[in-house]
Amino acid sequence: MTTPVCAGASRAAAASAGHRRYPSFSSYVRARGPVLLRTARSLTANPSDAEDLLQTALTKTYVAWERIEDHRALDGYVRRALVNTRTSQWRKRKVDEFACEELPEKEAPPAPDPAEQQSLHDAMWRAVLKLPDRQRAMVVLRYYEDLSEVQTAEVMGVSVGTVKSAVSRALGKLREDPELTPVR
Repeated sequence: MTTPVCAGASRAAAASAGHRRYPSFSSYVRARGPVLLRTARSLTANPSDAEDLLQTALTKTYVAWERIEDHRALDGYVRRALVNTRTSQWRKRKVDEFACEELPEKEAPPAPDPAEQQSLHDAMWRAVLKLPDRQRAMVVLRYYEDLSEVQTAEVMGVSVGTVKSAVSRALGKLREDPELTPVR
């Protein structure tokens, strides 16, 4: 009798002869393989990954074949092996982020032309000055002074509903102002 040179080689040879060692395992895989493959496909997005997942789970089942007491519950055992294997793969997934010395900065959008900004600012003020006094005051308090509707109502001595409706009408007039039309 010869002694194998490599213990790993003897295990691989035994695994390749699995159909001779555990004929019940081979018949189980032939009978239940398609059903188990459907389960594996439901756990992965890629059919090739599902086949690999099933093969790994069946390998784990083969290794534990002698320890499994109730062979009627094999589907549950293999399904649990599928889920556990998939979970392990998910946890070990490759992360494509690398630490570096300095953070990459996003490209800043081009700065707007100051003359264009001033022109827009002037056009907006001219449009606001065309509003009736009360609407103008509410727009200034809400959008230039950044007061809430409640605060604006308190300052103006009116109800919150009055502020809402007056500001809404004022914004409608500003939207229709021909000087502001090219800005939109």
